[in-house]
Amino acid sequence: MPHKQKSKSWLDLKQTGNECFKKGQYGEATAIYSRAIKELEKSGKKNPEDLGILYSNRAASYLKDGNCGECVKDCNASLELFPYNVKSLLRRAAALEALERYRHAYIDYKTALQIDCNIAAAHDGTNRMSKALTEADGPSWREKLPPIPTVPLSVKEKLTQQQHTATINPQHNGPTHTTKPAQSDKDLKKAQSLKEEGNALVKKGEHKKAIDKYSQSMKLNPSEVTTYTNRALCYLSVKQYKDAIRDCDQALIMDSRNIKALYRRAQAHKELKNLKSCVDDLNSLLQVEPKNGSALKLLQDVQK
Repeated sequence: MPHKQKSKSWLDLKQTGNECFKKGQYGEATAIYSRAIKELEKSGKKNPEDLGILYSNRAASYLKDGNCGECVKDCNASLELFPYNVKSLLRRAAALEALERYRHAYIDYKTALQIDCNIAAAHDGTNRMSKALTEADGPSWREKLPPIPTVPLSVKEKLTQQQHTATINPQHNGPTHTTKPAQSDKDLKKAQSLKEEGNALVKKGEHKKAIDKYSQSMKLNPSEVTTYTNRALCYLSVKQYKDAIRDCDQALIMDSRNIKALYRRAQAHKELKNLKSCVDDLNSLLQVEPKNGSALKLLQDVQK
């Protein structure tokens, strides 16, 4: 009798699926990941994270093939097994965006940024969703959002450590990005010192020099929201309005209700004659702080 070929283990199948994915053979990769899932489930050694990763890998193949509905289903399964898996969040967000389910896509992008504020794909996605939702629902779009989950600190710390040594790349079937290591205490202290030097320069009216200090500070600590709003103020002072808007956009990704970012972006839009965007920002600001005198005055000026 012919020797019966030994069936492949789920790990071997996973690797084969990864190789197919790299070659752009997404349909074949989907089928192989499906076999890997079955093998792992019947092996009796079912590790929730391992199974979650297989679902996430299959979701990536579905996404590449344009099957966004199945991608969302697999990401849901993955996140139940492996909560706050950044790859699954980003894949589900991309699929939801393609399905024009912008509110839920926004939530996933924002959740991913809580885990790692350096993910370019999540920043870009958040910006796209903000614009799409503003167009669809007007300046009050944030009121219609589902709750944004708060990622536990323990999860952030664990995933930051994992991502420090791993790159999300096509071999692992995800958007390419490298997670930067957490800033050291020394870097954070230096960043704070540079920011304070920038603040002192602003008081002297030396806005261009302050911009340089804030830029240096950001390199050491890119997640300090006030550095962006401070630099935006300087850009306004030297009439670099588009740069001011970019800094305010970044600040609002980190804190969507930031008063200074909304007001300074509104000022920049006014100078660039983007009056609708200016009014939208001021209305968003007034929802957060209804009696803000500066915003009310600027709104009256724009609407004259």
